[in-house]
Amino acid sequence: MADDKRVVLAYSGGLDTSCILVWLLEQGYRVVAFLANVGQDEDFEAAKAKAAKLGAEKMVIPDVRKEFVEEFIWPAVQANGAAYEDRYLLGTALARPCIARAMIKVAKAENARYVSHGATGKGNDQIRFELGAYALHPNIEVIAPWKMPEFYNRFEGRNALFEYAEKNGIPLPVTPKSPWSMDANLMHISYESGILEDPKTEFPKDMLQMAVHPEDAPDKPERLELEFKKGLPIKVTNLEDGTVKEDALELFLYLNQIGGKHGVGVIDIVENRFIGMKSRGIYETPGGAILATAHTDMEVFTMDKEVRRIKRELDVKFSDQVYRGFWFSPECEFTRFCINKSQEHVEGTVRLKVYKGSVYVIARHSPLSLYNEELVSMNVQGNYDPVDAKGFIKVNALRLQEYERLRNKLGHN
Repeated sequence: MADDKRVVLAYSGGLDTSCILVWLLEQGYRVVAFLANVGQDEDFEAAKAKAAKLGAEKMVIPDVRKEFVEEFIWPAVQANGAAYEDRYLLGTALARPCIARAMIKVAKAENARYVSHGATGKGNDQIRFELGAYALHPNIEVIAPWKMPEFYNRFEGRNALFEYAEKNGIPLPVTPKSPWSMDANLMHISYESGILEDPKTEFPKDMLQMAVHPEDAPDKPERLELEFKKGLPIKVTNLEDGTVKEDALELFLYLNQIGGKHGVGVIDIVENRFIGMKSRGIYETPGGAILATAHTDMEVFTMDKEVRRIKRELDVKFSDQVYRGFWFSPECEFTRFCINKSQEHVEGTVRLKVYKGSVYVIARHSPLSLYNEELVSMNVQGNYDPVDAKGFIKVNALRLQEYERLRNKLGHN
């Protein structure tokens, strides 16, 4: 039977979750602090020491970087980046189910009845965390303080949190808080809120951490070759210096390094949150942007056009499902299965040029390509009779002719 007083808290070590940790203790709970390593720049030992000082029974910090890449980012690559609303490559949205799964593993191991988080009631993360928790552990109960009147009425603003922290011996940040909020993992960094809430405000160039601003990128392009097997990247080769990476995690981190150096993957967008409001965000996803460009090119090269028309619809469905927190739903499981099935022949190499914030495809090769050089050549007849095109065009023109006849009949011309 689950322990009625043990709660696993998603703990970052920041002001909000530190106050929540102490508040949970105040309510009589025993707290197990949890922090997943998804590749963020974090002082994990400092967070662990802080949690212990504040009264947590223990802190668990699983390293989920490899599974984040292989089990969450790679399916998104197969979906051509799974770009939500055509632009956002879902760095945060893909990390949340990975984190939720790790948190539920800890909750089960600790026999905890509750999990808790510091997400607000306005954003997407509350939905992603909680849907993931309920899907993986139907009997779990979620404590979400920022949606509980007894908490948010008591802490109406950050000043109230600072006062609570001082009263309870919670160490306060020693550096000034950035005028925006951030979320980081090995796939991306997102920036929102604060001064960015005004869509007319340009983001400062020195805000970026993974990538340089494209204006400050090197004047010399860099050429890469990416090899795919069943739609998944298995090798990257730097054609300038010969660097080769094949391990999934190392490959992705290397693409982040190269993409960041050249200012790739920086976007400024207004998006539609699942909960019904629009928000403005700045995202930098250098490695993901390179892979999305390369994979799309290889997919077009090797996939039948009608299969790809269906598959593109699945890409959009998948991006919506992930963004809205339904990774563990039956429909998302089915969508991933179909996308993966479509990738059986997406195999070969794509050569790229990375330069000043852009990724250019310059060549490609595949043993499974549907490209027939003889068939398409202007110099060779190939297995094609041009006379057939006359009937093809006439049949396709038939409905256009009938539509024009109707317009004439109705006097629209």
